[in-house]
Amino acid sequence: MFTENVAASGVYTVECYGADGKLKWSEQAPNRVVSVGLQNMAGAGLSAGTQSTTWYLGLITGPGSGVTVAFSDTMASHSGWTESAAYSNANRVTAIFAASTNANPSVVTNSSSPAAFNINTTATIAGAFLVNNNTKSGTSGVLFSASNFTGGDRNVVSGDTLNVTYTFSLTGV
Repeated sequence: MFTENVAASGVYTVECYGADGKLKWSEQAPNRVVSVGLQNMAGAGLSAGTQSTTWYLGLITGPGSGVTVAFSDTMASHSGWTESAAYSNANRVTAIFAASTNANPSVVTNSSSPAAFNINTTATIAGAFLVNNNTKSGTSGVLFSASNFTGGDRNVVSGDTLNVTYTFSLTGV
């Protein structure tokens, strides 16, 4: 009998640039792919599920240090965290992913085109998430993954820009 295991992992990289263009801080945050994200990936890849070809990045705020991302989180219900709308972009920012690599691991990332959030107020940012709906503060769409900063919450002010990169890997083990 043959078996194969696949490990899925992802990481958010968030860089904060001040109005002067200088890097103020940077965070990397390993993600949790939530249950509806796993279901979407398996269904679109291997059965009659609908493939999502456009994804959007969002920002997390609160409830403060120790934001909790649960496997059961959805866009309609995520009691361990709150979406931040502290940016002037009209919608969540599109994640422009390059083609996945043909290797083990197979990797997909938007590192060539990070999502830029134009901060327009003083706020606390605690992490990031990936969803297939662009509605800022919306409660619909498939939540794929979310993560909180391992280094704690970070402050932003009006004029800052947050560049968010998401890198996702599938590894056959």
